[in-house]
Amino acid sequence: MQTPASVAERQRTWFRTGATREVAFRLEQLVKLREAVASREAAILEAVKQDLGRPAEEAYTSEVGIVLHEIDRARRHLAAWARPRKVRTPLVLFPASSWLHAEPYGSVLLIAPWNYPFQLAIAPLAAALAAGNCAVVKPSEAAPHTSRLVAEMIRATFDEAYVAAVEGGAPETQALLAQRFDYIFFTGGTQVGRIVMAAASKHLTPVTLELGGKNPCLVDRDADLGIAARRIAWGKFMNAGQTCIAPDFVLAHKAVKAELVQRLAAAVEKFYGKDPQASPDYGRIVNERHFERLAALLREGKAAVGGQSAKAQRYIAPTILEGVSWDSPLMQEEIFGPILPVLEFEDLDAAIQTLQARPKPLALYVFSNDRARQDEVVRRLSSGGACINDTFGQFLNLRLPFGGVGESGMGAYHGKAGFDTFSHSRGVVRRATWADPGTKYPPYRTPLAVLRRLISYLL
Repeated sequence: MQTPASVAERQRTWFRTGATREVAFRLEQLVKLREAVASREAAILEAVKQDLGRPAEEAYTSEVGIVLHEIDRARRHLAAWARPRKVRTPLVLFPASSWLHAEPYGSVLLIAPWNYPFQLAIAPLAAALAAGNCAVVKPSEAAPHTSRLVAEMIRATFDEAYVAAVEGGAPETQALLAQRFDYIFFTGGTQVGRIVMAAASKHLTPVTLELGGKNPCLVDRDADLGIAARRIAWGKFMNAGQTCIAPDFVLAHKAVKAELVQRLAAAVEKFYGKDPQASPDYGRIVNERHFERLAALLREGKAAVGGQSAKAQRYIAPTILEGVSWDSPLMQEEIFGPILPVLEFEDLDAAIQTLQARPKPLALYVFSNDRARQDEVVRRLSSGGACINDTFGQFLNLRLPFGGVGESGMGAYHGKAGFDTFSHSRGVVRRATWADPGTKYPPYRTPLAVLRRLISYLL
């Protein structure tokens, strides 16, 4: 097995051959990646079940199906995305032409998380390859079965000089971060994101950080509570709440809070039955450390639904908590588990001001049938993405860029946005030689009064 340093150097050397710059080569590699994923569908579903207890239907849509769609979309549009784009040339450069060229960075490092361990390793890889880069993929050691599968798939499909996989924990990640890559794409928590950005700064390496945050879900007094409850419960309790864009807490209008809690309880029972622990459709917490963290949070507030746990199975029941204050430990950091505090508000303006004082989240959800109040919430509250009257919609539309802002991250991907993230937009000007006006050269003879009048016309 090669060291991180040797892998990075080998990829830089191979990138300089120029092979990845050809669109035909990139399309061939995307076909190979798609075939590798499709042929391992059953193995992927089993690995995700072993790591997170996720049902096959949920695992397919969130790990396999979405990746195949990303690859197919890139293949379908790559020629257009990669085509140089002409831009207007100012008169001062006449005779000339100008264009933008999407240039690959080189060797990129992709660090994946454990919560969607296949999708969040391979979807960024597809974007990086479409843009013409080499890549090193670091899957998460916290999802060991999927990590092994990802590494095996990459090694069986690509030469390490083009795409490599490096397994391991913190020491291996630190060894990779010590190398000089041309771009780093990290998905994970804010604390580790700061470490990644600090390491990247030593080489002035550009980064995309896909982080998380406390995503608010505001339910207004005129919301359709039946629809809201189902869609919130689905978004919150999928993958046992271990989703970076899951609603972290609900802020419900005082007039509808009690009914909303009742409807949330009914939705949980309809989804997972009276005993969610026995449901084949409910996942498990990834490891004992995260289980202990979440079990401690269950002591906060009063459980209107759930509250049970079973350490041996890493089971935390889908839980809805009332009586939680803004000062509670639940409200200080991202919960990242199946615990949903429900707070209340009376005045929308005051609620918005309270949320404005908190770090910018990755996602914002608002349930309301009043278009003006919907727009006010979205306009006044910044977030990576937002969805009105549903959850996850801003992620599932792959034509929209997905990413954070502020403490929830920087940069974006999905579709064309992913291609752009892994491409340097390079401006190029080509001038002709048959004309070369002397007015720009010393000695300068054009009066300033004339230049002031002409400058906007010339540029």
